[in-house]
Amino acid sequence: MRRCRRGAGIGPVCATGTAIAAEPWRLAMATMQFRSKPFAAATSAFRAGTITPRDFLEDCLAAIAAREDEVHAFAALNLAGARHQADLASARWREGRPLSPIDGMPIGIKDVIETADMPTGMGSPLFEGTMTGRDAASVFALREAGAVIVGKTVTCEFAATEPGPTRNPHDLRRTPGGSSSGSAAAVGAGMLSAGLGTQVIGSIVRPASYCGCHGFKPTVGAINRGGSHDFNSQSAQGVLAASLADCWQVMREIARRAGGDPGCWPFQGPEEPPAARVPARLAFIETAGWAVATPAARQAIEALLDDLAGFGIAIGQRGSDPLVEDIERLIAGALPLSQALNAWESRWPLNLYAARAPEKLSLAMRSRLAMAEAMTPEVYAGNLARRQVVRDAYAQLRGRYDAVVTLAAPDVAPIGIESTGNPVFAVPGSMLGVPALSLPVFAIGGLPLNLQIMGFARDDADLFAVAGAIEGIIDPPV
Repeated sequence: MRRCRRGAGIGPVCATGTAIAAEPWRLAMATMQFRSKPFAAATSAFRAGTITPRDFLEDCLAAIAAREDEVHAFAALNLAGARHQADLASARWREGRPLSPIDGMPIGIKDVIETADMPTGMGSPLFEGTMTGRDAASVFALREAGAVIVGKTVTCEFAATEPGPTRNPHDLRRTPGGSSSGSAAAVGAGMLSAGLGTQVIGSIVRPASYCGCHGFKPTVGAINRGGSHDFNSQSAQGVLAASLADCWQVMREIARRAGGDPGCWPFQGPEEPPAARVPARLAFIETAGWAVATPAARQAIEALLDDLAGFGIAIGQRGSDPLVEDIERLIAGALPLSQALNAWESRWPLNLYAARAPEKLSLAMRSRLAMAEAMTPEVYAGNLARRQVVRDAYAQLRGRYDAVVTLAAPDVAPIGIESTGNPVFAVPGSMLGVPALSLPVFAIGGLPLNLQIMGFARDDADLFAVAGAIEGIIDPPV
């Protein structure tokens, strides 16, 4: 196999410097429509004084001014407050005393997560303009770390199904995914370095794929969800960001100050992103999504697996490992099982909202409530037991494999914003409660499609180490 690096916008370049034909599945980020705003890569310039966090913010605000009227990534903006905080961060970097590695980072907050200075509307007319007067645990932690909270990003209704107005920045006809649609679109359009998101089905992994940014869903419970609407048992608060390093730094700084959910193992790891570690063995799972994945998407990940194997990484999959075959069978029903669990767990407050103003609930939310009201505690308990069987089986992969890989979505973002797309590839990681990373690796027809890497519960740092190595193999530094 030819081990090649990528040239600036000309495809891979062999060690001799000779350009070769670009492999169509590889996502050459230099060819994407928008310039991303990775923050971690800029901190050396802050230290040197060649640019400041205020300069960095103004670059982001210029992108917002240029594109927000058509992308609709934000539910609210606090530009004056953002500029003030960026000025304070600039002074701290200039004096050599930043509060944290993300001091000055422009961040958006998904609009199901409370902010003291902006409304928390949760994508619902029931809560339009609602000021709670407090920051969620994660938001307060970000402020303590010096992050610049630019605005609230659009969410689907109650972080679920009914889409908001956000459009895909790479093609305005297409969905950005959901429910963390605004955060994904804002990062993908170069408006922000990062945006908080939540995931209970596929709400981080899938929009990251559609919008061509990094997405990270941590182990369930690893990030404190206090002050957020994402309360279901599979819900996790995570991040969409311009780089793997930015994902790590945002999560680490939140966890350092706010921990995880009460009684849960918190997100842990070094101050800087874990050192890349080339995996010895990876498991590839098709999931139920393989049946609906497009031929181009299938070919993309198959080509990547061939490349990884060429680097000496063993790939286990159904047909070669009975344990992987067993996992494939058990996760086949991940979506309907997760939908049933979410319905029961959403009974309250949906019944309260329906009693207050049923006309302000979408048909999707009314259908979820009807599903919950048709269930019994015994049915819910049975669903929990079935989920635990799958989790126990997946845990047996630990030690045999370093991580699990699959697609993040069946294809690039579909045309139309009436739906957020098919979550079938993302839902297994949610059901399993394990950390999952969505990496912008593939391109089909000039649009992004991500690789998904799943790890094992509480081993979030190990997942980053493996992901860093895979990114280095796919697109090594020049």
